[in-house]
Amino acid sequence: MSPAAHEWLNPAKPAEPRTVTDPAERRALTLELVIVFSITLGLAGARSLLSLVDALLRPEPLNEQRVAINVPQATSETIDLFKQLLSVLQLAGWGALGVYLLWRAGMRLAEVGLDRSRPRRDLAWGAGLAALIGIPGLALYFVGWQLGFNLTVQPSTLGETWWRPLTLTLAAFGNSFAEEVLVVAYVLTRLRQLGWGENRSLLLAAVLRGSYHLYQGVGGFVGNLVMGLVFGRVWQRTNRLWPLVVAHTLLDVVAFVGYALLRDHVSWLP
Repeated sequence: MSPAAHEWLNPAKPAEPRTVTDPAERRALTLELVIVFSITLGLAGARSLLSLVDALLRPEPLNEQRVAINVPQATSETIDLFKQLLSVLQLAGWGALGVYLLWRAGMRLAEVGLDRSRPRRDLAWGAGLAALIGIPGLALYFVGWQLGFNLTVQPSTLGETWWRPLTLTLAAFGNSFAEEVLVVAYVLTRLRQLGWGENRSLLLAAVLRGSYHLYQGVGGFVGNLVMGLVFGRVWQRTNRLWPLVVAHTLLDVVAFVGYALLRDHVSWLP
């Protein structure tokens, strides 16, 4: 292992947040977790589960049903553009809520890996993580789809407009920022404060990540569960969040923008 890799995987970590023992504080933290996820990704997980149940109740096999991620939201192109941007703003707001709550509780952003001290290294490791997750993840999706465990996922059904690449790229970042802040930095930090072990916390966070991808099918859940285990463990070991945001953004940009550009030119794409 190179010295740079060893330093990144074994950094001098800041002191972990103190375990909260006061019953009132513990109840407040637990309530905060419930509220945050009841209006963000936890709610998305519940809706995703219902979507999967609905798909399973239909007569068509899962792999003959289609589900789109980025879809038109208005008939007017201008209104559609603004609604797409508002969706990105909502995702960014979800992530910002997690950051704010940690900061409001007295934590520095560097303690969850959101400082700007190592931008080049974070970008490089983010690209490496994207390759590590992206290639096996794509293979897992197609295997699950062929076996009938996944719906036919269309990353984008947006029409050809000048702003499509821009909004899809922004959507990729919005998804990444919201998910990595909330299901990694925020929830794992709060569970540490509640005295949860690292493995137990990691499993819960990974299951949460998988839950709001259930609309894609069982394969979507499993693939994102594995991604959650990898990303969560990387954060626990390195205390760096930006590489996860970079990796997730790259994965979604390739999926969203790449699909939009290739879908009419590659016969095997749905």
